[in-house]
Amino acid sequence: MSVTMQNYIDEAEKALLHTYNRYQVVFEKGEGVYLYDMDGKRYLDFVSGIAVFALGYHHKEYNDALKEQIDKIIHTSNYYYNLPAIEAAKKLKEISGMDRVFFTNSGAEAVEGAVKTARKYAYLKDGTTDHEIIAMNHSFHGRTMGALSVTGNPHYREAFEPMIGNIRFADLNDFDSVMAQVTDKTCAVIFETVQGEGGIYPASEEFMKQVRRLCDERDILLILDEIQCGMGRTGHMFAWQKYGIKPDVMTTAKALGCGVPVGAFLMTEKVGAHSLVAGDHGTTYGGNPLACAAICKVVELFEKEHVLDNVRTVGEYLGTRLEGLMAEFDCIKARRGVGLMQGLAFDRPVGDIITKAMEKGLVLINAGTDIIRFVPPLVISKENVDDMITILRECVREACI
Repeated sequence: MSVTMQNYIDEAEKALLHTYNRYQVVFEKGEGVYLYDMDGKRYLDFVSGIAVFALGYHHKEYNDALKEQIDKIIHTSNYYYNLPAIEAAKKLKEISGMDRVFFTNSGAEAVEGAVKTARKYAYLKDGTTDHEIIAMNHSFHGRTMGALSVTGNPHYREAFEPMIGNIRFADLNDFDSVMAQVTDKTCAVIFETVQGEGGIYPASEEFMKQVRRLCDERDILLILDEIQCGMGRTGHMFAWQKYGIKPDVMTTAKALGCGVPVGAFLMTEKVGAHSLVAGDHGTTYGGNPLACAAICKVVELFEKEHVLDNVRTVGEYLGTRLEGLMAEFDCIKARRGVGLMQGLAFDRPVGDIITKAMEKGLVLINAGTDIIRFVPPLVISKENVDDMITILRECVREACI
């Protein structure tokens, strides 16, 4: 008796903790911008593992670099130096303009480290531990307790209270709301340069510069979360680079390793010299040779394959095609985003549309109940966008007319 895809799904439901409502498909392999399920059906991927697989699937140079590192050494711990970590840190400094790097295993861990950095920085100034952090409503920074504490969605937090405390919430792109939360105990302001889970809302240039000015005036740390919007997704290596400002601390992950679990938080030399020291923070796996070999190859391939140029060109085209789709259907209320991080807001839940798209061979995800999010591999073409629009149009027509 042959084992079917449904057999595997049933087995998964018996074994895996049910913290995700998964789509009824088992993906077996990928090639370029396409995924294939166990039955060989092909799907155009506009999710890329939630903004992770920037270079597409089965990229030979990327795969070969990982295989080569596996044959050398995978792990040693941070009690010792390793060459890939040294090279990866150097490359990250070059593309970000930051000065110090700490490698983590995930984006949530990077946020944890950034929050600890801010609190230690403030502690060294006055010796007290009652400092406050301003975060944004509708933000998302991760599921660990520290990252959840600065996530601006009460629904995610309520079952896990109390959080770490001393967190105040303001509204993205509303500087007055930020000022209303500032006290003499404020040690940091944290937000996503482009809110992802909260609905694909980019920070405005005015807001970015206002918050940067505030932080400079009061020696408050500006922490920018670039976990989803960073690594080229907006057409800049990091989204904040568009605005001519610089954070004190930033987080990155997702496309940083293009599939290998790795994240990092980076900081300026000033913050690095006046915050975490030996014994304050650590990680067993963070910065291991395999993960850092992935970072090195990803950064190299971004430059070699002119990924940022492609994001700017195809991202603009995607925005135009989504605007055109919005003009066709009254149920589509807004198009937001930048580069290859876009969203369509509907006047109804989008779950059925996403399910229909999956049936037709298109992989999409939501960002909230009424928003379809588009975060494809950064190497997609205009032709891929056209194919996506063709399928999506059919699905929207079926759902909205």
